[in-house]
Amino acid sequence: MRALLIEKGTPGTVTTVDESKLPDRAVTVRVSHSTLNYKDGLAITGKGPVVRTFAMVAGIDLVGTVETSSDPRWNVGDAVLVNGFGLGELHWGGLAEKARVDGDWLTALPAGLSPARAAAIGTAGYTAMLCVMGLERLGMTPARGEAIVTGANGGVGGIAIQLLAKLGYKVVASTGRTEEADYLKQLGASEVIDRKTLSEPNPRPLQKARYAAAVDSVGSHTLANVCAQMLDDGVVTACGLAQGADFPSTVIPFILRGVVLVGIHSVYRSATDRETAWKRLATELDLAKLDLMTRTVALEDAVAAAGDLLAGKVRGRLVVAI
Repeated sequence: MRALLIEKGTPGTVTTVDESKLPDRAVTVRVSHSTLNYKDGLAITGKGPVVRTFAMVAGIDLVGTVETSSDPRWNVGDAVLVNGFGLGELHWGGLAEKARVDGDWLTALPAGLSPARAAAIGTAGYTAMLCVMGLERLGMTPARGEAIVTGANGGVGGIAIQLLAKLGYKVVASTGRTEEADYLKQLGASEVIDRKTLSEPNPRPLQKARYAAAVDSVGSHTLANVCAQMLDDGVVTACGLAQGADFPSTVIPFILRGVVLVGIHSVYRSATDRETAWKRLATELDLAKLDLMTRTVALEDAVAAAGDLLAGKVRGRLVVAI
C-alpha cells in the first residue's frame, strides 16, 4: 500500500509499505481521504516532536470504509472516520491507503456528509465544534456580546467563524493575513482585525473589555491578550499553540472580571462527545462555505503541502485524497 512514512531523523516521504506491517487491531479501514492539520505539518517536516514511535505512518485523521472487522459494532462497508487517539503519533495514521484501528476509535460518518467533506472538517472542524460546545456548557449566548476567533485563516478558525455566525454571534476574526478579509467575511466574520493587535508581548493583564466569547488556537501572547480584553464573566476556549505553548498572563482577568479559560482537548474525547459534535457539524455547517475554505491535494503532494502549512501559506483546510 502507499503511505506517507516518517523515519526517525528524516522528514516524511510517500513510499510503498507492505500491508503485513499494519498493526494488529480489530478493524481494517480502506482510507479514501485524510487531511493535513498543524500537528501533521510538524510531524511530516520533523519540525516538532509529534511522533513518539518510528517508523510512523502520518495523519491524525482518516475517513473511509470498513474492509474487515472482528468488532461486532462495525461491519464491512460501514462508512467511518477517526480523529485523534494517537493516530500519526503513537499509532499508524490516515495518510495511507489502509489503516487498522481499534473499534473504540471509530465514529460513524454522519448521514448527508460525504467522505471528502468529512475530511475537510477533520480534526480542525471537530475541535472547533468542541470549542463551541465548551462555550455553551458555561451558558454563553450571542446576547452576551461579540465573539473573537484567533488564527482565523486556519482550519479551526475558519470553521469556528462559521459555527459562531450561524448561532447568531457577531464574530471578530483575528488574522496575520488581513488581505483575506473578504474571504473571512464570506465565512461569517463581521469584522477582521490584524493579529498584531493581540500578539504583542508582555500584555497588560487588563485591557479595554470587548469580547464575551473567544475561540483561540494560537496560545502564547495572543491568548493572554484575548483574556485581558474579555468582558465580565467572558469565556475563552483554548485549543492550540500556533504562536507558542507559553501563557504570559496573570490571575488578574480571572479574579477581577471573572473570565473563564476552558481548555479544549480533542484526542481522547468520549464517544458521546464525538457523536454529538459530528452530528452538529453535519447539520450546522454551510457546506458551500466549507468548500470555499478547502483545497484537495494528492497523497504524493502531501509532503510539500505540509511545508506550506507551517509556512502560513495555506488558507482553511487541506484534504488529502488517498
